[in-house]
Amino acid sequence: MTTITSAWRGYATALWALVYGLLGSAWALGLPGFPWGASDPDPDGALSILAGTTQRFGWWIAAFSLLTAVTALALTRRSERRAPLFLAWPIAAILVLVIPDSRLMMGVAYTPLLLVAPVFGWGLGGATFADAWPWPVRNQLVCVLGGLLLAAAALAYGRSQARTRWFTPQRGRTAVYVAVVVPLVYCATRWAWALGIPLGVSPEFLAEGEDGLWLAGAYLATFGAFGGVLTLGLTQRWGEIFPRWIPGLRGRRVPPLPAVIPAGFVSIIVTVAGLTYIRWTIAGRFALSEWGAWLPECFWPIWGAALAIATVSYHLRRKDDAGRG
Repeated sequence: MTTITSAWRGYATALWALVYGLLGSAWALGLPGFPWGASDPDPDGALSILAGTTQRFGWWIAAFSLLTAVTALALTRRSERRAPLFLAWPIAAILVLVIPDSRLMMGVAYTPLLLVAPVFGWGLGGATFADAWPWPVRNQLVCVLGGLLLAAAALAYGRSQARTRWFTPQRGRTAVYVAVVVPLVYCATRWAWALGIPLGVSPEFLAEGEDGLWLAGAYLATFGAFGGVLTLGLTQRWGEIFPRWIPGLRGRRVPPLPAVIPAGFVSIIVTVAGLTYIRWTIAGRFALSEWGAWLPECFWPIWGAALAIATVSYHLRRKDDAGRG
């Protein structure tokens, strides 16, 4: 029974890879919908590392998908060999952290705003869900899904107490504090801009966003700060037992997955967005005098890594508590 439960992740990944590989082959043969290159609405072709590719790149997608499928199937077999893991983790990292870009985080962040905008009569400049989630960004979600399935299969294949023991409650607590503090630098700049304070930018730069752009930035900053407050729940009692002031739930145990899944996903999207800014910084796209517009984002991979560590530590602690119960 344990083997069946563990193996489904590998089979699911292999199925995903075969389907995506067929899609890559179809793109190479001329099927519309290739999510990069000329069909990507990225205005200057600088967001994705695959911005310069053409539909012929679909053959490389097919080959990469075939390698992913073979690796995933190798993970379904119980074995002491470590070779499948040496392929699985780099492939998962490419799918989860390299192929996506900062638009994935922007889509997630603006979705709640788009949901409530009609209620308050906000026009948002005519922005719609189609603008926040064009096909190239939805394709990034598809790639992240494949990478997470492969990572889950790799974890099931190579799980051991020696590896999970690193995620101790103490490390998880430290990671939570880091995950709360790091985004506050970004929050401070965006709140300052919304108030007309040119923190980290020139007055001329600040004037360019006075038509409401900085209010949107303040919204994102508040979104990040609120996420930081929720992150505290990974180490606080109210993250395990519902507080007394919640009717109908007070005193009951908090299910781990509603905390683990969103926190894990946020750790991915903020890391990806931060890597995009780091890539732009290395390429010389930013001016040092306008550090407030890019430097805080370069620390987001630290935020994402800390949140991931805190999430895994929380998951393992809740799992151990359930086992003792």
